[in-house]
Amino acid sequence: MAELKGFCRVLPNPEILVSNVALQESLDSSAIENIVTTQDALFKARSASEVATGPEKEVLHYRDALFAGWESLKATGFITTNLLVDIAKTVNSNAAGIRKNPVHVGNPATGEVLYTPPSGASVIRDKLSHLERFINEPTDAEGAIDPLVRLAMVHYQFEAIHPFYDGNGRTGRILNVLYLLQQELL
Repeated sequence: MAELKGFCRVLPNPEILVSNVALQESLDSSAIENIVTTQDALFKARSASEVATGPEKEVLHYRDALFAGWESLKATGFITTNLLVDIAKTVNSNAAGIRKNPVHVGNPATGEVLYTPPSGASVIRDKLSHLERFINEPTDAEGAIDPLVRLAMVHYQFEAIHPFYDGNGRTGRILNVLYLLQQELL
């Protein structure tokens, strides 16, 4: 990570590298959710004057959400619940926001319920508020938890809260990138 960060500093236009790395991150993260496309199809969809469709559209939404999150982080320095809601809205292309109804995480092959996340918008907002405070706590104090260990804790807690009806995995992976940027590890 340090090498990439140093390399970006010497490039005349680091946005070109950042844009391509973000597009690759979007492609790979979406593939985890079985949203599969190719780099060629993405580059065509990104440069075409027509609106992207299918998996390309989903991957480009992810990229847009990642960049919007990065811009917000650069402007404020903080990762907030409202930012995560905005990211999920962009990733999912809908304004459903925080879940109000219960959901279950299950095995699609067997139908077995593997996990039941907390439910109710006020409960979920409260848990996200606690997570937001943890994310934005200073990490440079004596005895502070290493930022990479904190990243694992943040990711686990976000996924356990499972605040949205859809897109929690992709939103959580964007949160990971934003946290690394916030901690100046990327």
